[in-house]
Amino acid sequence: MEPCLLAFETSRLRLRRRKSSRDPVVGLERDGDSSGCFSEAFRRRVSGWLGFGGFPAPRGRVPPGDRRWGRSGGNRAATPWAQDRRTCGPTAGASGFCRSPALRSAVAFCGSQPHYFQNAKFMKQINRRNFLGAATVGVMAAPVVLRGAAAEKIKLGLIGCGWYGMVDVEAAFKVGGVEVTALCDVDSDHLQKSAEKIEKRQGLKPKTFKDYRELLALPGLQAVIIATPPQWHALPFIEALDKKLDVYCEKPLAYEPREGRAMVNAAKKSKQVVQIGFQRRQSRAIQQARQYVQEGKAGRIAQVEAQIFYTAGIKDTTPQDPPASLDWDWWCGPAPKLPYCPQIGHFAWRLEKEYGNGHLVDWGIHLIDAVRWTLKAATPLTVQAAGGIYHLKNKITTPDILVAHFDFAQCPVTWRHHLWGAAEYHPETQNGIFFYGEKETVFVTDHQWTVVSRDPKAPRKVNEIKTDMATLHMQDFLTCVRNRQQPLCQPEDAFNSTTTVQLGMIAYQAGAKITWDAATEQIAGNPQANQMLKRDYRQPWVHPYA
Repeated sequence: MEPCLLAFETSRLRLRRRKSSRDPVVGLERDGDSSGCFSEAFRRRVSGWLGFGGFPAPRGRVPPGDRRWGRSGGNRAATPWAQDRRTCGPTAGASGFCRSPALRSAVAFCGSQPHYFQNAKFMKQINRRNFLGAATVGVMAAPVVLRGAAAEKIKLGLIGCGWYGMVDVEAAFKVGGVEVTALCDVDSDHLQKSAEKIEKRQGLKPKTFKDYRELLALPGLQAVIIATPPQWHALPFIEALDKKLDVYCEKPLAYEPREGRAMVNAAKKSKQVVQIGFQRRQSRAIQQARQYVQEGKAGRIAQVEAQIFYTAGIKDTTPQDPPASLDWDWWCGPAPKLPYCPQIGHFAWRLEKEYGNGHLVDWGIHLIDAVRWTLKAATPLTVQAAGGIYHLKNKITTPDILVAHFDFAQCPVTWRHHLWGAAEYHPETQNGIFFYGEKETVFVTDHQWTVVSRDPKAPRKVNEIKTDMATLHMQDFLTCVRNRQQPLCQPEDAFNSTTTVQLGMIAYQAGAKITWDAATEQIAGNPQANQMLKRDYRQPWVHPYA
């Protein structure tokens, strides 16, 4: 959330000193609400937005029977008003007020620092501007972690217990208020090790399944994380929504556009909470650079370039029997079943055409999504791509060098990557986005953004901001699960980013410039390329696109 929007929304609040001379604590309250320090009405709304039961008690004696603070001693226990959801839902407060992740973070920051508001000297100095500044610093500095205070924990299931599946689970534990009740993986070794790690983390061992359908049928389950390779996104996603479960699904949305459209349609029909794992939308550096560009400070953006250069690690490419713990037929699922080798199995599948579809689709998609989000773009009008497998021939099946050119209505966007070679001439730009404006160039990466003026004498403006993107993205999802709102990256938007990079790979494979008709979702004038929008499923699986 950008600082200006945070300031706008926080301007709906005001600070006031409690009238009682015995308690110098300052209260946060909505304009027109004068029911006391941290007014109960305000507390009830905040507890609904943030999903926890109370705020810290003031130092000193808590009046008997005053349940606004929870139990005496400052414990953040659930209180009767916290469990009353009548004023805590998505309609609480003015339009837009309770829907801001930044505001939720600012309120949580202030509520977690009561000593700031119990110091009389500090209170003589504070004003609205100082408060907004402090709140902004609190939001930008670190994710807000909500721990253990919710009346009930969200029951989570995980489908796909590999590297990033466990990253997502750890992010959920950092946010707090969750219980992982079930795991699914087609590798029994992954399944067992993940279950043991989670048992150590939460004190309760989750149930384990090989078939995702059995996990989805588990009574009491509320939400699922899907962190499988892309060929296994669509079917569990749609079935989870059919069972009224909320879904956090890793990127890309789908392996191909027709699956993606079926997933978007299912999400719209279900009205469940769905978050797609474009975590870089939570990067404070990307958010601030986006605001800077959208405010026109860099001038009209004439061109954008995005790139990620790195040296790919290659595993054994010799066809061989899969590990005894891995059911390779299940792992391949609806995708073609290739002979197993470590280079196309766990983790390394990203550079295999039939499973990960290459570096642009797997990793580059994060930057293409950030470009689209900044430019307010949908999908490109035309796409062309050139490249090949030069250094890693016979080791991978997607290009180790690629240049893709996307013509958006707003401006042209170019993607570049190479997966081998020595260190970059400018290592600080090997992973990031250049926005070339008429006045300035803006370069942004995960934790830093830089402004370069047209004036060669002007110094570069470097802004470095660290962000725990995975935790913030999961926090956004879990907060919305509690409050029945929709999170930052929804399926339709994720479909546009996913389709954009998939069109890049289709243009590369077709060896031609392609024209995308967004209204009909067809590639115009090229039947061969148009057929690549959908891949037939391997039996017995049935493609979800009608």
